[in-house]
This record gives sequence, structure tokens and C-alpha cells, in this order.
Amino acid sequence: MKVKTRYNGEVVIEKEKIIEFPSGIPGFPDNKKYFIVDMGDSSPFSILQSVDAEELGFVIVDPFAFYQDYEFELPDYLTGLLKIDEDNNILIYSIVTLGESLKKSTINLQSPIIINSKKKIGKQLIMNTDKYHTKHSLNKEIGQEG
Repeated sequence: MKVKTRYNGEVVIEKEKIIEFPSGIPGFPDNKKYFIVDMGDSSPFSILQSVDAEELGFVIVDPFAFYQDYEFELPDYLTGLLKIDEDNNILIYSIVTLGESLKKSTINLQSPIIINSKKKIGKQLIMNTDKYHTKHSLNKEIGQEG
């Protein structure tokens, strides 16, 4: 199927790649179908793109690529909702807010996106914690690399 995207123009995706977010993503409850567009082998970033809304694409990243000590527990309701039965079926992403440069961009560690890669079901988990917030610096790791 062909889908118009925010960052990559028109792309062709297989229906098997579509991830269902049963309650949408907070702020976008009507957009329930997304897919992930990789930005290339050398980039840690991807795009979580809505199937139905061309303008709705989130820059996402594996949070562990920048914060190796990042940790949280999945609530029981979430493992049930996402039908998670094996840890190796879980993908975890964080939404990135782009700044003028990568050094001024931030990562949301308070609200990770959890995806059951086998069942293609996802949800953004909003954690009630003081440990993480919505604007952690990406500079922690990439500042050394440039």
C-alpha cells in the first residue's frame, strides 16, 4: 500500500508492518495505525508515521542508545493490553523533539513507546515518576561524537 509521509514523501509499505495503537497516541486519539520508517543503517533515528495522517510523524529513537541505564517496569495492565508473553517481542522507543541542532534536541524518557513486535500492537506509556522527564538531552552521548 502507498502512504504519504511527513518526512519521506510517498512510500510503499506492507500491511504486515502496520502497528495498531488501540487508543492512539496521547494527543492523537483518532490516529491508530502507524508504521516505522528507518532513517538508514548509520542513523539511530526512525520515524513513527501515521498511516492515515501524512503530517503526523514522530522522530523516535531507541532510548538505550543514549541512556544505557534507562529502566522501568511494564505495568501488568500494559503487558496484557499488548499481549506480551516474551521479552524478545518488545520494542521500546522514545520520541525525540528536534532542536536547531542535534545537541539542542531532546528525548522523552518519561513516556516511552512500547510495541509488541510480534503482534504489532503499541502504546505510549506515560509514567508517573520524578526519575524521568520529557526533555532529556540527547547530548549525553552524541556530544562526544559531534
